[in-house]
Parts: sequence; structure tokens; C-alpha cells
Amino acid sequence: MTRTKRSKPFRSKKRQALFVVILLCPVFFFAQTKYTISGVVKDVANGETLLGATVFLKGTSIGSTTNEYGFYSITAPEGTYTLTISYLGFTTFERDINLDTEQKFDIELKEDAAQLDEVVITAEKSKKVDLQTPQMSVAKLSTNEIKQIPVVLGEVDLIKSIQLLPGVTNAGEGASGFNVRGGAEDQNLILLDEAIIYNASHLFGFFSVFNADAIKDVKLYKGGIPARFGGRASSVLDIRQKDGNSKRFQLTGGIGAISSRLAAEGPMFKDKGSFLMAGRAAYANIFLALGGEDSRAGFYDLNLKTNYEIDQKNRLYLSGYFGNDNFNLSGIFTNSYGNLSGNLRWNHIFNNKLFSNVSLIYSRYNYNLEIPIEGIDWTSDISNYNVRYDLGYYASEKLKFDFGVNGIYYNFNPGKLNPLDADSGVNPEKLDDKFALEAGVYAGLEHKISDRLTAQYGLRFSYFNRLGEQTLNNYADNSPVVYNEELGIYERADPISTTPYGKGKSIATFNNLEPRFALSYQLNEKSSIKASYNRMAQYLHLISNTTSATPLDVWAPSGKFIEPQIADQYAVGYFRNFKENMFSIEAEAYYKTIDNRVDYINGAELIAQNTIETEILTGEARAYGLEFLLRKNKGDFTGWVSYTLSKSQQRTPGGAAGGLGINNGKWYNSNWDRTHDFSFTGSYKLNEKWRFGANMVFQTGRPVTYPNGQFVFNGLSVATYSERNADRLPAYHRLDLSATLIPRKNKNRKWQGEWVFGIYNAYNRMNAASISFGQNQETGVNEATRTAIFGIVPSVTYNFKF
Repeated sequence: MTRTKRSKPFRSKKRQALFVVILLCPVFFFAQTKYTISGVVKDVANGETLLGATVFLKGTSIGSTTNEYGFYSITAPEGTYTLTISYLGFTTFERDINLDTEQKFDIELKEDAAQLDEVVITAEKSKKVDLQTPQMSVAKLSTNEIKQIPVVLGEVDLIKSIQLLPGVTNAGEGASGFNVRGGAEDQNLILLDEAIIYNASHLFGFFSVFNADAIKDVKLYKGGIPARFGGRASSVLDIRQKDGNSKRFQLTGGIGAISSRLAAEGPMFKDKGSFLMAGRAAYANIFLALGGEDSRAGFYDLNLKTNYEIDQKNRLYLSGYFGNDNFNLSGIFTNSYGNLSGNLRWNHIFNNKLFSNVSLIYSRYNYNLEIPIEGIDWTSDISNYNVRYDLGYYASEKLKFDFGVNGIYYNFNPGKLNPLDADSGVNPEKLDDKFALEAGVYAGLEHKISDRLTAQYGLRFSYFNRLGEQTLNNYADNSPVVYNEELGIYERADPISTTPYGKGKSIATFNNLEPRFALSYQLNEKSSIKASYNRMAQYLHLISNTTSATPLDVWAPSGKFIEPQIADQYAVGYFRNFKENMFSIEAEAYYKTIDNRVDYINGAELIAQNTIETEILTGEARAYGLEFLLRKNKGDFTGWVSYTLSKSQQRTPGGAAGGLGINNGKWYNSNWDRTHDFSFTGSYKLNEKWRFGANMVFQTGRPVTYPNGQFVFNGLSVATYSERNADRLPAYHRLDLSATLIPRKNKNRKWQGEWVFGIYNAYNRMNAASISFGQNQETGVNEATRTAIFGIVPSVTYNFKF
């Protein structure tokens, strides 16, 4: 019989007790009582919560930053400390505290230095680099910075402003959207108070939908993206609207060359809440009419927000946005499109360490096109319902957790064709609606490993279910596209059968683990190095084969024939403050790969296409580059110099369809590849009356495909083309100037105004938006025609505040 060998027991209870004492000795000797101080940081002038304010205990490494709602929490051993709170453009607050009990301490920061009882206020307006936090690849702009940047026609533009930062560009002048680190426009998640914005442009890209008078905070995450964000492969643009002035009623607005705007805000609910109402409208119609044009163009938008404090631990927020564009080309066609969003949020503070937010969100983007001569009325839209529950837990001075869950239900209407009248001869047609459910659960941890080393860990699990009701085609070898070897082209495959899917029935499901990791090591008080990795899964695709997204483009969900895009990005950077934080340097290198990137066969027909799978092939993309940003943060002259050296490419093999693929299966430049991207932005305060601003931009020309020869077939001249995107437009560059006049009489008046004079493209550079090729009918000579959108554009705007 085999006996089981057993451990020898302790010989006596005394030895057991002695062992326990030895084991717990470190706890008895080194354990310290710890307490937590928490609260909300606000602007004393208007009661707005301040996002990203730095809160720390002076002389220690213990600190935190306020979250999206101004809340902070710090835990430290019992003792006496100096609590320090700082925020860009505000005076730094310092106060001695005796941390011997749990405390709640709300604070309001001032813009001007002052002396208060037991409080020391010191001026600090530096935008120094945060060296301690692992968060990197984040671009943050204040509304004051955005308003000082010269823009076309004097219209302050958030999207154009972020394009002056490293790693951000677009597909050309007048193009909508933006590209981040070699990614496509549809790979940017744009959020306005957590609601998804699908088209961020007015007037086909000349202006953005964001009214600067209604915006409080702007953050662009280019890499190291926190686990709470998901659904896009390249970046997150997180925009927060103002809550509204809770101290007094205020009017802000402006009258410009192309549009005017007005914002009203003030307290309500007997000072337990506030409201914001901001509107903007363009009157380009007037100038078109004066120029003898029969065309019409314009846009308008409306921002709304209100909040109510139920008690010290509970607050409700209700915000919304509505915007619309209208364009009529001499009665030939009429076009309108717009966004609608709304968000109901509930903030709850469980205790001084646990904060939560519940959001119910709705977003919709719609498009309409009417062509009277054809009797056509075309409409399409995408809408979603989104539920989020996010929590933040400030465990200790070294550990901060955030976790949550969200679910999004999508309804895609790719298009509906209606006759304008009974005599048009147009038959009504409706493309199949598509439905989908996207869900995600995430957890993140910020861990202060030592005084110099801090890490962020995150993991997101995402799930996507493509739902019926729809009947889908089946194809041989499951390939909707086939390669015609005789002609050397890709063609649409013929379906061999169909499969009906009932309402709510699953067509295809996907799930992905998306790890996130970031690390920061502080070399000394002035510099640090950081590294990050993130994986992102994108389940929606913008179906467009133009160089810039247009309102007619449609969104399509992943499904039976379209796989989700999977992006992996690695980044490393060096960050330094010097000259007493007067200057800061940020230098980063990145490498990104994207699987399952949609590409289009030559001659793809994407408009009114019910079987979009027959027009596309799936490939991969890659992007890599170096980014450099030098800022001057203090003094009468402030600004930055930005430079990016990068490469963005795509490759699409034939796969199951056969053949070599697009461009013979070789890597080719993406439409938004810019080898060199340089910009300079500066603002100089001459005196209390005058302020001047300037931008200078230089970019490598956008990739294009030019004809490289021609032949005659049956009396017709047929062009041959080079490899895809093997050529480039000429280099793009321009200089913008502005001057702001603040009348001296404003100083002691409630009504304050300023005049902004601007010159866009000061030396009248005719940058090529496109180059087309054709044959002169009279001479028979081949000709190239350059199309430029803007030459020199002067502007004047009057801004006011009451």
C-alpha cells in the first residue's frame, strides 16, 4: 500500500504564533494610516468644470488629474501637505492641509493672480509637457489657442487647427475630415459629448461642424489610446461642450464674412444648474447672388446643453447638437446633409474614491440629393443608440482603475430612391437596410511603480453582431469578385444562390481582444521617455473611392464578406521641458499596421449599390513616421513648430478572387501619404490693444495616378496609366496672417468686442487640388489643367462678449 507523504506539523502553538508575528512584522512597522481628499475643480468666473487639471501634493510624487467632469481624488498617508492645483491659463492654487481624516474639497481657479486668506496664488500659464503620466501621442488645444489661429474667411475651425499639429493632415485644400498617422478618414472616432459624429464638415469640407464658442475641451488621441475608447483604427477626437455659465448670464458671438454666431449661457434651476445655447449660420447665398450666380450654399448648426445638481453626489447633464448643410447648383441639383445627436448623462459619486457616469446617447447622419431634370430624390442615413456605463476608482496614491461597458445598436439606410413627381418616370427603389450590434467591456489601470516609473495597462473586449433582416447572395468559393485572366481585370461574380436572414437573426459575429499598454520613465525633473502599444478593432467601413470623403459616401458594417479592420500601433517618444517651462519638446516615432483594409477594384460602382461586396477587395495597410513638436509656452510670443516625416502605404493581393491584386499586389502610396509635413504657428501680443498671428504650412504633394501614354482604338484615343498613386501633385504651401484689435474702451465695459483681420494664403499660392488631362479639340495637343480652390482670401470678423 502506498502512503501519501505529509508535511510535518509545527511542534507547538508557540512556534505557530512566533511565525505569524515574524510574517506580519513589516505590516506593523511600516503600515500607515491613509486618507483621501477629493473634489471638483472649476473656473471661478463661470463655474465650468476643468478637465485635465493637475492636482498633487507638493514635494511628493502623489498626484492625479481631474477627469472629464472635473473630479479628482488623492490618497496619501496621514500628515501635513501643500495641496497644489494647476491648469493651463489659470493661476496655480496652493493651500496647506492637514490630512488626518477623509476630506472633500472643491476649488475654483482664477485667471488673475490674487491674495486670499490662508491661500497662496501664483501665476502659472505654462503649457509644459506632462512628464509623469504614461499617456502619450495626445494633442490638446484650448479654445483660446484655436481662436488665435488664422483661418480661411475668418471662420474659426477646430479641424483645421489640429491639422497644424504633427501626425495630422488631410487629403487636400477644401477636403473634409482629417488623417492621423497615415490612417484613413473613417478610422477617426469623432465624439461630441460622447456622441458619434459621422461627418464633421460644413460646405463640403471648407468648415467644420464645431462652433468654438460652445467648446470647452479638445483632445486628439493619436496613439496609446485608453481602453475606454474603441471602434476606430487610427485616432479618437474627444470634444466636450461647455456646461454653461453657472454664475451669470453671458452672451458671446461674432459677425464674419461668411457666417455669424451667437451663444447664450447662464444659471438656471435656482443656481443648481446652468444652460448653454449656441447657434451659427452661414450666408454664402448673399455673395453668390451678388456675383450673379443662381446657386445657393449655406449651413447652420445649434449646440444645446443643460445640467442640474440633484445633490453633492449626483448631477444630470443633457446635451445635443443639430447641424445641416444646403447646396443648390443653379437648379441642376439640390443637396442637403447633416448630423443630429443627443446625450443624457448621470454623474454619481459613490464615495471619495469611486466615480461613475451613465450615458444614453443617440446619433444620426442623413443625406439627401435631388436632381430635378432626372426627377430623382435620393436619401440615405445612419443612426445609432448607445448606452455607456463608466466608473473610475482611485484605489491609492499608486493605483487608479477605470472600467466600464457600452453597447451600440446601428441602423444603416444605404439609400432610397423616390420620384420627385408622378411624371418623372423614375421607379422607386430601396437598398437593403442593415442592422448591427456592437458591444465592449474594458478595464484600465494606471500604476505608479516608483517615483520615476509609471505604467498604464488596459484591455478591451469588443463584440460585433451583423443582424438581419436581409437576403444575401452566395458566390462560388465565397468570392464576390473574380479575376478575368483574358482581360486582366477584376469583375463582379454572379451569385449562385441566396440566403434569407430574418429580423434580428445573426448574419456574422466577430469578437476581439484589444490590449493597451503605456509606460513612462522620468529621467529627471525636466525630461522623460515614454512608450505605448495599442490594438484597435474597427467594425464600420466608409465606402468611398474618392481622395476625400463626400456626403454621398455610405457607411457599411462588417459582415459576411467584409472583415473588421484590426490596427496595431507601437510608439516611443522623448519629452522635455526647459528654460523654466518656457519651451517644451515632444519627439515621437510610430509604426502602425492595419489588417482587412477595404480597397476597390478598377471601375468600382459604389453609388446605389446593393451588393457592395462585388466592388471591393481586402488588403492591408502600414504607416510609420517621426514627429517633432517644439512649443514656446510663455511670453508675449507663443506658438509651435511642427514637423512630420512619414510614409503611408496599402497593399491588396488578389486572394480568393485570383490574379495579382490591385497594383499587381505591390505596396502603393495611400491617398493621404505626405512624406514631409511642416507647419509653424505663432501668436504675438504687441500690447493690450494689438495681437498678431501667423501660420506657415508646407506639405509634400498628395499621391495621384497620371496617364503615362495613349493609343488609338477604333478611332478613339485611349489613355494608359502608371501604377496606382505613383505620381504626386505639386508641393502644397501657404502663409496665413491675422491681426486682432481690442479697443481700449473695452476695459471697463460689460460689452467687450474685438476686430480680427485675416489674410489666408497671403502670397496667393495657387495650390493644386487636382490636375486633369485632356486633348485640345482644336490643336489635338494633350493638355494638363490645374484646379485650385483658394488664392489669397482676406477676411474681417467682429467678435463680442457681454
